[in-house]
Amino acid sequence: MKFKPAPLPSSFFLTSIIGFLIAALYWNFGKISDTWAVTFMLVFCMMFLASLFSMSHADPEAMIAMDRHMGKKK
Repeated sequence: MKFKPAPLPSSFFLTSIIGFLIAALYWNFGKISDTWAVTFMLVFCMMFLASLFSMSHADPEAMIAMDRHMGKKK
């Protein structure tokens, strides 16, 4: 059986970028400790990498079919 990663929504990608930037800014201005800042940035970096992996290995036809299926439910 071949591994097929699930396509993640674009909001997941956007959340990872914004979260990383906010954690970096808070760390730069001294609003959170070094430990928390590095932890948050690591988590958001892993989210970013997961979204990139999902985009590069996802099947475009499956994503289009999923969009059509989600559109009918609304």
